[in-house]
Amino acid sequence: MKKVVIIGAGFAGLHIFYKIRHLIGDKIDLTVIDSRSHALLKPALPEVAFNGEPVSHTLVELKPTIESKDGNFIQDEVININAKANTLTLKENGNIEYDYLFITLGAVKDYDSVKGFREYGYSVCDDYQAQRLWKRIQTFKGGHIVTGAAKSTWGTRVKAPNLAAPCEGPIGEIMFMSDYYLKHEKSMKSPDDFKIDVFTPGKVFFEDVGDNPRNTIGKFMQERNIDLHVNKVLKEIGKDYIIFEDETQLPCDLAIIIPPYTAPKALKDSGIGDEKGFIPTDTKMRHLDFPNIFAAGDIAALAQPKLGHIAIIEASIAAATFLKEEMGENVEIPPHNLEVFCIMNMGGHEATLIFSNVLYGGNIDIAFHSPLARLMKWGFDSYLYFSRGNIPPEFALKALEKIIENLA
Repeated sequence: MKKVVIIGAGFAGLHIFYKIRHLIGDKIDLTVIDSRSHALLKPALPEVAFNGEPVSHTLVELKPTIESKDGNFIQDEVININAKANTLTLKENGNIEYDYLFITLGAVKDYDSVKGFREYGYSVCDDYQAQRLWKRIQTFKGGHIVTGAAKSTWGTRVKAPNLAAPCEGPIGEIMFMSDYYLKHEKSMKSPDDFKIDVFTPGKVFFEDVGDNPRNTIGKFMQERNIDLHVNKVLKEIGKDYIIFEDETQLPCDLAIIIPPYTAPKALKDSGIGDEKGFIPTDTKMRHLDFPNIFAAGDIAALAQPKLGHIAIIEASIAAATFLKEEMGENVEIPPHNLEVFCIMNMGGHEATLIFSNVLYGGNIDIAFHSPLARLMKWGFDSYLYFSRGNIPPEFALKALEKIIENLA
């Protein structure tokens, strides 16, 4: 019986668990380790931040989810990985041995690297920050809102797009949903009562897609008097301003940011990541130096942008590689063909679905704006919650892609 350990129970970790759990008790002993008691369904967090939805709708309790499928769950923090000895060190539970390790820890949102964030900044990146923002937006009396992503930096061991921002989809939701909330719930007018400015560290906004989604988003921004500032690297958040590395400033009464992404300290300390701590893998998601280690999701160096859909693609590849090459199962390993797929909630019944692979040399570049897109996002979030983080099967996702191509 092989000891298989998954560290991190986000999208990628749970997807791998569901993919390989049929081997439990036959070929593998499977343990999932996470520092949290609940998995966080992040796509639903803007609903918490701007609609006041219960945070409980974004949480999946891990212990019953894992143990009901005959897996083992340990709530603990990984503090070290000794890849040569096939051993993990946990903060409370000591050492855990493994034969195979899946690293799906995700990236750390480094709020503390942004001067002034703890005093004046807000975000939607986790359940605590989303609830905090909901309290703030309800008391907002008007003025300047500034939102954008701080710059992140990446390693160089693998060939992946070098994006300035890890993911700007949430910024789209922040700007459109805050605009909708203030106009419809607080009867404010723009730009008389409030003004929204958006910044990006990149040369263009949404650098991970092509012109069609960018132009569509740009049109909606223009209609709402939302101004864009490019090549702006966040330096500091003040009480009534935001300052950038080029020393330019914007007036700011409410700053809502995506902080820099960094690797967990345990990975940096263990020396199994690239120069930034992210895990270098081949396109089968196998570690370049340790063949019994796999990685998927935001912590994988190949994952650019850091996006839930890409986490699922890579988790499927990692699981299939393990099943075929290590367990001898007759399965097909999917190709590492990445694509950007997200549904941007815009408030009310509006949403824009984005589906693009131009970043990776493809020719799909779709932006589909419709109440149907909003319904699709609601359906996806609901399915994810009630299935305990079990993403719809591949045939459903492929069918959805075909529908999207025909609709656009």
